[in-house]
Amino acid sequence: MSLREAIESGRFAVTSEVGPPKGIDITEMLASAELLRGRVDALNVTDNQAAVMRLSTLAACVHLKLAGFEPVLQVTGRDRNRLAIQSDLLGAASFGITTVLALTGDHVVTGDHKQARAVFDLESVQILGAIEALNHGHDMSGNELHGTPEFFPGAVVTPDSVPLAPQLAKFDKKIAAGARYFQTQAVYDIDAFDGFMRHARGLGAKVLAGIVVLRSARMARFMNKNIPGIAVPASIIAELERAEDPEQTGIDIAARFIEQSRAICDGVHIMAVGAEHLVPRILDAANLSEVVA
Repeated sequence: MSLREAIESGRFAVTSEVGPPKGIDITEMLASAELLRGRVDALNVTDNQAAVMRLSTLAACVHLKLAGFEPVLQVTGRDRNRLAIQSDLLGAASFGITTVLALTGDHVVTGDHKQARAVFDLESVQILGAIEALNHGHDMSGNELHGTPEFFPGAVVTPDSVPLAPQLAKFDKKIAAGARYFQTQAVYDIDAFDGFMRHARGLGAKVLAGIVVLRSARMARFMNKNIPGIAVPASIIAELERAEDPEQTGIDIAARFIEQSRAICDGVHIMAVGAEHLVPRILDAANLSEVVA
């Protein structure tokens, strides 16, 4: 069952992600994916995440597709103008890669090529608009396509953003632009997330809760300080500080959130941040061993 089928059928969906290598050796990327074969509905392929240059997301998606996985093509506006974005999207569709995630992208000042010139011809809402045009058989200039793709476009949202109002306004715009599903930034407060989901439900949005696996109290404090839109509650940090095995406690925290979220949202997106080997343990702990039909 594809991610699209899972979401549209109402089954609780599960996605995770892999990072393309900084080079051409895809052995580790494929090994990370293999750990999740049959355990997730799709694998996000990051697009020069944090503005760090890596193997092309399109190439990585093709490798995963050929290996029998469903990749989610991340498309950012930072590095490409509208010509390149539409061209890459059509290239992906020609390989049967049609599940996509539109992002604006981290600024180049955060990455390893600070001298690079950012493009930002299109931001995430406009990328969704470009995808919608392609799905209707024409490009952004109205030129007819020879063969029409059937993309399943998604976007991101940050439920813990402060202030929240601008984030909700952009969330609404993304829905209007054609987003069919959302993956969130990492969330840890189930009550606050439930409040956000009441807004999302009112708009008919399909939302996968983002989970970053916490491996220590230090990691949680670092995320609170350095990553906008993430708010790890003090109670969770204290739980990690008391833990004899912080990694196992982080797994337990992730599994607990997944179990609590099943009645609230449409699925989860697990971000292991270099610890992909932990994802199967989280799925087992959350009783999601048999999620893929």
